[in-house]
Amino acid sequence: MTTRPVEILLIEDNPADVMLTQEAFEEAHFPHHLSHARDGVDALAFLRQQHEQAGAPRPDVILLDLNMPRMSGLELLDILKEDSELRSIPVIVLTTSRAESDIWRSYNLHANAYIPKPVSIAEFVEVIETLGNFWFHKVALPNPPRAD
Repeated sequence: MTTRPVEILLIEDNPADVMLTQEAFEEAHFPHHLSHARDGVDALAFLRQQHEQAGAPRPDVILLDLNMPRMSGLELLDILKEDSELRSIPVIVLTTSRAESDIWRSYNLHANAYIPKPVSIAEFVEVIETLGNFWFHKVALPNPPRAD
């Protein structure tokens, strides 16, 4: 539904998964801009436009890994959904964890979706294409708030 490139924030500490996600989005062929944060601490600085992240774009969607150093994805999700400025950003958990407790906790913290990372590259690309089709072509996302 959007005509501008979709702003995506990938919060992922594994460099191989970052590269795989970037490649999958390129293969998905929809207009996007993918930003990256290594962990929850870096993501908060990005989202709050602090320090060297001043001027960072507000993401339309966040892709969140759960298992990260310094601040776990669940800790970050809890902070995001309590923050009146950030809670409206959809958060899609994209993680290797298939633990029922992580799934329940993510949804209890108001994650918008929980996607276990596929094992094969082809399946991963398919997940990204499906995610892109749904979130960026079917769903109406709000335009970012304007700075006054």
